[in-house]
Amino acid sequence: MKNIVLLGSTGSIGTNAIRVIENHPDKLRLLAVAANNNIEVLAEQVKKFGCKFAVCNKNSAEKLKQLVPSSVKILCGIEGMIEISTLKEVDIVLCSVVGTAGLMPVLEAIKAKKDIALASKEVLVMAGDVVMPEVKKNCVRMLPVDSEHSAIFQCLDGRNHGDVSKIILTASGGAFRNHTKEEMFKASFADAMKHPTWNMGEKVTLDSATLMNKALEIIEAHHLFDMPPEKIDVIIHPQSIIHSMVEFNDGTILAQLGITDMKSPIQHALTYPEKADKLPFISLSKIGTLSFMEPDRVKYPSIDIAYNAIRAGGTMGAVMNAANEVAFEKFKAGCIPLPGIWDIIIKTMEKHSVITKPSLKEILSADKWARSEAEKITL
Repeated sequence: MKNIVLLGSTGSIGTNAIRVIENHPDKLRLLAVAANNNIEVLAEQVKKFGCKFAVCNKNSAEKLKQLVPSSVKILCGIEGMIEISTLKEVDIVLCSVVGTAGLMPVLEAIKAKKDIALASKEVLVMAGDVVMPEVKKNCVRMLPVDSEHSAIFQCLDGRNHGDVSKIILTASGGAFRNHTKEEMFKASFADAMKHPTWNMGEKVTLDSATLMNKALEIIEAHHLFDMPPEKIDVIIHPQSIIHSMVEFNDGTILAQLGITDMKSPIQHALTYPEKADKLPFISLSKIGTLSFMEPDRVKYPSIDIAYNAIRAGGTMGAVMNAANEVAFEKFKAGCIPLPGIWDIIIKTMEKHSVITKPSLKEILSADKWARSEAEKITL
């Protein structure tokens, strides 16, 4: 039986994780939950699973206290997430909180020798050079929850990384796969939310439309699998059945195929090394055809943005991520056209003086600087 802490329990990943835990009461126990908003949903989760701890924002603490049994300990903010993530009885922490909020809880959980199921790309994009050495030092597992990185993890499991020619991340192409760049200037936020194959939260759906999700995944893969940028490739695969692939030095390729359902990589992370049941199978005969194409790197600058961030190193990943988050909000508010997202990211990165071996404090400072700079940019 694994005791689980779920950070970001009311979001898209969190609610899917809840369903996975429900399906495996003999294997998984939910010990504590954390969410910023959706207090009613959070309270229902606490009561349903008999959680001993719950974390919310300070403004919602009193409301949550009224909705849950008095025996439940209510904590607040990042400090609360750190406390529940480092509890003695915890086996694994699933982090799916958006933005920088997950960084410190994940780091402290690693230092407390807890395995991590990571859905928050920002943790490694911002601070992979700080986080991954701690993973090795404390002999814990960093288990990816992204479908692409979960696929790579499964293809590499038990294999010699020296035999790898490259890893290949697949991308659906997002909502504007068949649009010209000129048409993308006219796209609305609602248009961007029409993902062809996945049902996800707003931020990741927009990132998929701009391929900034793939940019974040390239950097995440670089840190997770210790791969240089020249060994990380991206291919468009509209059906989203192959979640990613590994090419080996002998020319062979291993691919992981599965349903387009986030419960699959979540379950893999939470039950690893076991391959648990309760998920639907795919029918290759019904799918019939799988297709692939090279991404248009002129239409989608995101891939080159990621490679440039890796080569610059240091604080540049944090700057790229922060600028993207600001650009997301500007596009959602109707202040910029969709291609303006890339313009804001590139301009912010160009202004940044990289710190090559930053401390955690310097990473957070770079994040704050980038947000301020990105806000100032007008198009």
